[in-house]
Formats: sequence, C-alpha cells, structure tokens
Amino acid sequence: MTEHKAVPLSTSNLATTLAPAKELWSSSRDKAVRLRMENSGPGSETPMTIHQMFLETVEWCGDKPALVSKTDGRWVTLTWREYYEECRTAAKSFLKLGLERFHGVGILGFNSPEWFISDVGCIFAGGLATGIYTTNSPEACQYVAANCEADVLVVENQKQLDKILKLPHLKAIIQYKGELQQKAPFLYTWAEFMKLGEDVSNEQLNAVIDSLRSNECCSLIYTSGTTGNPKGVMLSHDNISWTARTVFKMINENYGEEVLVSYLPLSHVAAQMIDIWGCMSLGGTIYFADPDALKGSLVNTLKEVRPTGFLGVPRVWEKMQEKMKAAGSKASPLKKRLADWAKSVGLQYNYSVMNGENAVPWGFMLSNNLVFKRVRAGLGLDRCTFCCTGAAPITKDTLEYFMSLNIPVKELYGMSESSGPHTVSINQYRIGSCGKVMPGCKTKLDHPDEDGNGEICFWGRHVFMGYLNMPDKTVEALDEDGWLHSGDLGKHDKDDFLYITGRIKELIITAGGENIPPVPIEDAVKTEVPIISNAMLIGDKLKFLSMMLTLKCEMDDNGEPTDDLSPEVLDFCQQHGVKSTKVSEVLANKEPAIYKAIQEGMERVNARSTSNAQKVQKWIVLGRDFSVVGGELGPTLKLRRPVVVKMYQDEINELYTAAAEQQ
Repeated sequence: MTEHKAVPLSTSNLATTLAPAKELWSSSRDKAVRLRMENSGPGSETPMTIHQMFLETVEWCGDKPALVSKTDGRWVTLTWREYYEECRTAAKSFLKLGLERFHGVGILGFNSPEWFISDVGCIFAGGLATGIYTTNSPEACQYVAANCEADVLVVENQKQLDKILKLPHLKAIIQYKGELQQKAPFLYTWAEFMKLGEDVSNEQLNAVIDSLRSNECCSLIYTSGTTGNPKGVMLSHDNISWTARTVFKMINENYGEEVLVSYLPLSHVAAQMIDIWGCMSLGGTIYFADPDALKGSLVNTLKEVRPTGFLGVPRVWEKMQEKMKAAGSKASPLKKRLADWAKSVGLQYNYSVMNGENAVPWGFMLSNNLVFKRVRAGLGLDRCTFCCTGAAPITKDTLEYFMSLNIPVKELYGMSESSGPHTVSINQYRIGSCGKVMPGCKTKLDHPDEDGNGEICFWGRHVFMGYLNMPDKTVEALDEDGWLHSGDLGKHDKDDFLYITGRIKELIITAGGENIPPVPIEDAVKTEVPIISNAMLIGDKLKFLSMMLTLKCEMDDNGEPTDDLSPEVLDFCQQHGVKSTKVSEVLANKEPAIYKAIQEGMERVNARSTSNAQKVQKWIVLGRDFSVVGGELGPTLKLRRPVVVKMYQDEINELYTAAAEQQ
C-alpha cells in the first residue's frame, strides 16, 4: 500500500484546498461556498478536509484505540490506523458500486463501527454522508433517500432493510448486522461489501481524495421536521473540521486521552459532532453502547467504560434523577438525612465554583467521600471532567439536583445549521445559561425588546452551506449578510452568558395578543408536581391558557409508554392512600389526591406569573405519556408541538368548549 502523507498545513497552500466560490451559501450539492474566514485568531485557521484531519490524527495516535465495540460479549478494538484503513477500504467499495460525486450514502441503524466507517468512507469517495433516523417511517426514509439522491444505503438489520427495499434508483444496499434473509444482486453483507473494492487501486482512491475541497459539501444532516418535510442541512468539510477542532481544543489540548460512549442517534448533529468528529480531532476512544441504551442499559455501559466526558439530552439526565430519587426514597431515615445534608453542601460548593469564588464549605470533603464519589461511581461518571446537556431545554431543578451531587451539568446550544454547537459552557458556566459563544464565532441579537430579548443570530465558520435543493428556505435562514437566524429568542447577561428565553415559532400568541413563551411555564409545572412527565401549554389564538399533562409511567422494551405508573408516582400514591397502580385507573377515578396535587401545583405556578394572561386556567391529564414511537417527541426527545396539537385536537376543543359553556 502506498504511504499517504498529510498535506502540509500552511497558509501558503490554502489555494489548493479551496474551490473557487463567490457566495456564502448554496443549495446545490456540487457548488462550493465562500468560507467566513477571519484575519486572525481561531476563525483564521487553515481549512482542512475530513481526510486531512483524519490523517493528522493517524500520525499522532495511529496505534491508540479509536473504536471499541462488543462482539459476543467481548470488547473488540480498532486502532486509529486500522480505522483509517477500513474507511479507505469502504471508500473503494463505494466507488466500485458506482457512487457518484455529491450523491448520498444513506445510513440507517444504531451506532456502530460500521456506521462510522460508512460515513467517513463515503466522504473519502466524494459522496454525501447522510444519517437517517432509525425511528423514521418507510415514507420518511424514502423522502431522505430521494432528496439526497442516494446511490447506496447502509442498514443495520432486516427491520431497517424492510423500510427501503422497494426504493428505485439504488445501486446497492448493505446490511451490517446479521445474515441477509433474502438474496438479491444488489444486497450485500458488510463482509461482502468490504471485499468489493479490492481491485480499485490506491492511486484511483487518492485521486478522488486529492480532489476534495474543504469548502464543498461532504455531509447532510436532516432536521427532524416538526412541520413539513425534513430539510437537508449541507455541511462542508470546513464546517465539520473547524468546529470539531475549535470546540474540542477547549476540552483537552492533548491527543489520545478522551474516552466517550456513543449512544445518541448519529443522524443527529450533536452525536455526530461529538462521537465521530470531536473524537477524531482529539484522537480519543469511542465505546459503543448497546442498542437498548436509552431503555435502561446505558448506565451499565457507563460503569464499564467510565468515560471522561458525557453528553446527555435533558431526558437522559431527568431519567437518572428519577431513578436516583426513587432509590433514595427507600433509604433509612438516617441515610436520607445524611444524603440531604451532603446535597446541601454540594449545592453550596458548586454555586461558589460557578461564581468563581471556589469557597469549600465545611463538610465538603466528608460529603465527597461518603456520598458524591459513590454516586459518580454508581453512574459510571467518576472519570468525567465534562458532563453536558443540549438539544432541548432542561429544568433548573434537574441541574441543581446534579450540582448538589457534585456533578455540574453544563449546557451547550446550537443547531444542525451551525454544525452543532454555537455557545458552550466548558470552563465557565452559569445555571440556566447555555454558555458563551465559541472562539472565532459571533452572536447578534436581532430586534431586541426593552429587556434585551432578541432573535439569536450566528456568524462563524460553523454556519452551514444551505439546505439541499431548497433555495427559498436557505434565504429564510440566512440573511443577505450571511448571518444565520436561529428562530430562538435570547438575551445576554453582563458577563456575556447567553440565556434562551423562548422560541419565535413556539411563542403562544393568545387571542388577546399576549406573547407567551411556553417552556418556562411547562418547566415550572413539572418542578412543582414531580409526578408529571410531560406538560404542554396550549393557547395560540385562544382566549386563555390551558395545559395537557401526562403522568410518569413505565416504558416497554420498544420505548412505548405502558399503563403502569412509574415507581415515583406509585410512591406518591402510597403516601396519599391512593390504590391505583395504572394511569387508566387514575383517570377513571379522577383520583382526588392526584388531581388535588396537580391543581395546587398549578396554583403555585400561577401565583408567580407576570400577568393574568400567563396563568393556566384549565388542564387535562392524557391517557398515555408522550414518546418518540407515538410521534409526540422527536428523535432527541424534543416536543413536536404542531404534531401534538393535531393528535389531541378533540381534547383541546373539549377544554375550550366546556369553558365557553360555563361563561
């Protein structure tokens, strides 16, 4: 095999890595864009292709572990050099299958080494790596495959294969787990696929790799589409390599030290940026969780791997909190008192660290030895130097709960259109804030009101190229100066920490013309009434606010809500003499103790509201919790408001009709 040396990264050969381009944006797959280069500082770094970034890591960390996955219960390791060679092998096979330049390779399955190798191999071969959510319906999978003009699809198993078997225009489908249950000339196992390109020469592949340009598209992230069809966010080599290097330099300057667990859907920008690209920029090690990670097995993987960093979407942190609280409620009175005391010390200490005072309160060392170290070890987070959350809003209650256990969870904020992160809380943080803007990037608050709330706009090399084949939507997102409009409302404090205060599209505008951000009210209700799982505020174009609530319940193996109440709710029932053990029983009996607790919690929230228009007048408990499978939540467990309104239109109508009749 020919030895392939890294392209020397000096500004003198910038010209060789950039394609000519006049515009900052494009909606065509094969059109390069002008990079938002700065004259100095982090925004001025030499652009790199994915291949150049990978080669740099191989030179530094060639023999260090890159990807570690379980086969028959045993961990199997690929080093960085082996991983690189596998990506080259896959790239040759994609070329052999006839993958055309700037055509998609769709990847549909749970996180695995094959997912990473397909993604990177496709980019080496000049294609567009395209993750598809495993929860997508066959129609949604077909939409993405058609939109990215996929030549090849890589699927995990028969279940995913069934969704796309009848797709026209595909040159091949590769299944990376299990045996093929049917034979067809275009169907390949992973082993067959990896042998396909054996007669493609290194020279032929190198010619394709050398023709890659860092200001051209290499990856598509499909937004989960709460309204209408998902949009294909076009990311360039530079978007990915610059963002990964910039963020991860803040986490660790040293190569080869970070250990992470891959479990969030890789079709989502956050998981991809951290697991594939961040890890590559650091030469870290990725361990793959089991496919049922989000149904409960994640903590076992964390305890086994003991990662040095961990990103959890808010629901993951909330579930950990619920489980720990349920376990804590069974402890002896003495243990409870000790835990409560330790947590108050932990909270005090972490607030002082957050404020830069670093005052160690009396009893902290004791609390750390007796409680915090055990909790961290029990969660598998004892080696974690950064725990973070993003992709959806998280409540102050959950953040303070982990702070009290000496596990500060720091918020990140961004979107697919900014290659993932825009603001980060790594070295400094404030509770409730999503941090400060990344080095080399800028934030602008558009049309701020008297309190300083404006639409958050982004500038930097992380800002995407455009939406594939959607020039009109691209122009909606990017203004004529090239600023990305997020659709989120936010404000800065005196220290430049950014706070998200609402979402323009989510704002409820009542019949009286009041603008009301729903998330703070929903969070307040969930904090006041801990037996509530999901709360959704209703009131757009209506006379008053109402709320739909769901009770915490057990989930089955497919992640579907069951009728069984969760341990936390059962605990509440026991304490209040309620015999019900099922959601349906609570609703059928309109359990007085539960309905009273909800009403009282609602009144406490209303008492703090800034105006009468912000008070919740009516509420209803739904018969089942929200879920991804049910369609109410997106893949990162974000509430899909328009979908929920459509699904529960009858219940909403009933709330308002009953109110109108009473008047």
